[in-house]
Amino acid sequence: MKPTTRMKTPKTHQHADGKIGWALLWLLGIPLPALLVVFMLRGCT
Repeated sequence: MKPTTRMKTPKTHQHADGKIGWALLWLLGIPLPALLVVFMLRGCT
């Protein structure tokens, strides 16, 4: 059975949510170097 567009959608939103979270932390005033350190410690996922 071929995957439909609907089946692919949740994965796309999951990546978008992660990017929005990092951007929100940056907008709240957390310095970019601190965010980069946390990003690297989490395994760049």
